[in-house]
Amino acid sequence: MRLHDGATGATPAFGVTPEGERVERHVLDNGRLRACVLTYGAILQRLEVAGGANVVLGLPTLDDYLHRSRYFGAVVGRYANRIARGRFTLDGREYRLAANDGEHSLHGGVRGFDKRVWHVESAGRAELVLSLVSPDGEEGYPGELRARVRYALDGDALRLEYRATTDAPTVVNLTNHSYFDLSGTGDVRGHVVAMEADRFLPVDGGKIPTGGPVPVAGTPFDFTVPTPVGARRGGRYDHCFVLQGRVTVADPAGGRTMEVTTTEPGVQFYTGHMLDGVATPYGPFAGLCLETQRFPDAPNRPAFPSAVLRPGQEHVSVTTYRFGHA
Repeated sequence: MRLHDGATGATPAFGVTPEGERVERHVLDNGRLRACVLTYGAILQRLEVAGGANVVLGLPTLDDYLHRSRYFGAVVGRYANRIARGRFTLDGREYRLAANDGEHSLHGGVRGFDKRVWHVESAGRAELVLSLVSPDGEEGYPGELRARVRYALDGDALRLEYRATTDAPTVVNLTNHSYFDLSGTGDVRGHVVAMEADRFLPVDGGKIPTGGPVPVAGTPFDFTVPTPVGARRGGRYDHCFVLQGRVTVADPAGGRTMEVTTTEPGVQFYTGHMLDGVATPYGPFAGLCLETQRFPDAPNRPAFPSAVLRPGQEHVSVTTYRFGHA
């Protein structure tokens, strides 16, 4: 889908929400990459790499994002991924969250960070900083959370830096939900993926982990050797992998590559197989997601890396997407 482009550096109104909030579209350009970011959902609407090819799935209007999006390009939170049965216990107190994925809570609930208008703290030629205040009790989460995300272009790399503080103990897990298509064909099953990840989290029918991480060796989840997305399981993945290093994606036909590195312990690998081409403009396998994050349902799993944030602490998470050619 080709989107209408605004002038580089401009901040025109992209639209107005039903609540009357103005949404802006910021264009970043460092001569190597060009990114279009919306203040609605802190959405990465478009990312052009060398040659001008767009490698993320985006939508042309605010109305599309309001009604036809599946988190396309958004920053999701307060807790990315799923929390079982929409509840968790922290310091002996149970908190009940909005359940928006069956009985579970997904990506922050009914009105997560992807559906909020973020405030522009600073905007430059190749950098944009957005912030958001999530009040105590929003979607059931405790504490007032102050979140920031920084988009920065550096050579052939896009760097996302997330920061958050709280005035009461809470949980936080922020990530970006971009769908990548390096080929521009609308089908990523031919993309070759390699992960420095020797374990993954098996899940039940509700996509809640059934236990701790298990080895990928000998399973269809082994991407320690570069493997086409569609080679196994019909290309259907929506699982968290335990990272020891980087993730690389390559389009063999066009030669375009992407390398993902992160400070987070896991990456949710989702191949977009649930896109239907009806509720959204994109069909199955139109793009793949690499959502760097804490593990799903970590607030209920003491053995998982902690997602707890306390007053006086700062949540910091950095993910870098670097593009090139094989």
